[in-house]
Amino acid sequence: METAAIAVIGTLLGSVITHLFQRRTTEREAALNRAEQLRQERISAYSAFASALVDFRRGQNDRWHRAREAPGSTVAEGARIDSYRLRSSAHQALIRVQLVCDDREALELATAAFEVTNCMHEAPDEEDRSRRSEQARETLSEFIGAAAPGVR
Repeated sequence: METAAIAVIGTLLGSVITHLFQRRTTEREAALNRAEQLRQERISAYSAFASALVDFRRGQNDRWHRAREAPGSTVAEGARIDSYRLRSSAHQALIRVQLVCDDREALELATAAFEVTNCMHEAPDEEDRSRRSEQARETLSEFIGAAAPGVR
């Protein structure tokens, strides 16, 4: 009788230990899957933001040049309207970055890159426009540098 009781207790103990190990393994796998999903979402959001900001910067440069070449013309007005569309796309991409990024420095750089790009068309002369354009490019590069370690 004693042997049977020991066998039952041993079987139950083995089942409980197996269950605990399986649960811990399942939880670990779920955490790894969540981390990988977030990593992929960050890569997607950061890439979309960089792409949208590059397009917005180009649009802002175009807007500035068209306004200087032919103020009030249909071409200048079209460039202005296009810059609004590009700003909207860049802002949407920035919001997505804000939703998935937990790095304060990267978030500040993303916001700064957007703001610098947004003000490019206000440059009073070619030298300032060029400086602003370069500053926008550099700030975007700094964002990428700050965000990259979080997706590696």
